[in-house]
Amino acid sequence: MAAANQGARVHRTTMFKIPDPENQKKMLQAYQALAKEQSKDGKPYILFIIAGMAEDDPRSKGYTVVAHTAFASLDDMNYYDSECAAHKTLKKAGASLGVAEPPLIVYFEGLPTFSK
Repeated sequence: MAAANQGARVHRTTMFKIPDPENQKKMLQAYQALAKEQSKDGKPYILFIIAGMAEDDPRSKGYTVVAHTAFASLDDMNYYDSECAAHKTLKKAGASLGVAEPPLIVYFEGLPTFSK
């Protein structure tokens, strides 16, 4: 689908400082489970989920796991934060993995941009 035919999306990036490599892997597994289990009104509602380990680089500022999600609307992101059972399960998993501090979360609304 061309960018001109797509509406704006809400993009959300969440970064975690999880010192233990085994717990980093467990957080990635929790995101895989979230991708399979997320639903709103009985249907998947998150447009895009990707999570991975941050590269070991001074610019990472100690963040070790990064996740990016995209939503069709701010209402969907707010549902994710307050009502989504799969996200609640992810937060419980994260709380047990030795996260060094609360995650850094930023979000913005934007249209897809493509270039070659």
